[in-house]
Amino acid sequence: MEDFILFDSEYKLMEIVWDNEPIRSGDLVKICLEKFDWKKSTTYTVLKKLGEKGVLKNDDAVVTSLIAKEQVQEIQSEQMVNKSFGGSLPAFVSAFLKNSSLTKEEAEELMGLISEHIGE
Repeated sequence: MEDFILFDSEYKLMEIVWDNEPIRSGDLVKICLEKFDWKKSTTYTVLKKLGEKGVLKNDDAVVTSLIAKEQVQEIQSEQMVNKSFGGSLPAFVSAFLKNSSLTKEEAEELMGLISEHIGE
């Protein structure tokens, strides 16, 4: 899945699917109309594209995901770090923190994550 990309509209629809699956496609249309002011045709177009990408399936008007949200986040964040920061996680973190600050709790959580992932 090296070239795996979900566009904003696709990710928005997938968030609804992940939060509500299995969900009837008619219910998905109603939610997308309410949340995003999408027409029925827009929702079905995005559904079709996601089906073609192998991200979800729409069987008998029931939509379910074929890939977990966490897996999509992992793939897309790795691609972003590789593309924008030459694969350097420290460069990404530096850019992210340049105009923001962490709470003590956030810093401790990050340090714990780093400790868990230090290779020998």
